[in-house]
Amino acid sequence: MTTMLDLEDMTLEDMRAALAPHIAANAVFDGWGNTARDDAARMLGMNPDHARLAFPDGKAQMIDAWIAHVDQMMLAACATDAFRALGTTARVREALLARFEAMKGRKDAVRRALAILALPRNAAKALQLGWRTADVIWRLVGDTATDLNHYTKRGTLLAVYAATQQAWLADETPDLADTRAFLDRRLGDVMKVEKAKANWKAGRDHHFSMARFLGRLRYPAR
Repeated sequence: MTTMLDLEDMTLEDMRAALAPHIAANAVFDGWGNTARDDAARMLGMNPDHARLAFPDGKAQMIDAWIAHVDQMMLAACATDAFRALGTTARVREALLARFEAMKGRKDAVRRALAILALPRNAAKALQLGWRTADVIWRLVGDTATDLNHYTKRGTLLAVYAATQQAWLADETPDLADTRAFLDRRLGDVMKVEKAKANWKAGRDHHFSMARFLGRLRYPAR
């Protein structure tokens, strides 16, 4: 049963947030567009003309609003002591799995959304939305990096998420067993790379350095 909204004091942003999950539900059948938007408005007791005003930029803006909704569902699912007690990699894993749970039953809507975002005119929007989600996850995990690591972490996570999302779309196993296994492999690969980078950095500090050698000749240790 759909709860009717008090529309009197709603801003356009409020309207977008309220409409987004219902548009996504309709997009499973009707695609992302006017029909899904107008039907979502009627479900909420909203004038479809007002819903049109909330999404002047069309399909990509509807998808944007739904992704923001999924982000919020993920944050709510991870707001537990059990989540906060996990290590960094485990928290990233649980956050991604929470996203897939939040999109349960919406695979066709996701497929249609990805097709729209893959259009050349939406390339910048697609990158913006992916980056935003990666940033939300890293902040949820507790990352505070402001140097180059800020960008490399988000870029790496975006690649992991994009690949795992494709596995999720094809996954028909109970409890998303294939998706979980795929995600674990991708995170394992990332950890191997990070470990190799750390070892290389540590080893570099012990390699022969002409500057250090000449310095020691000039200023011998006492």
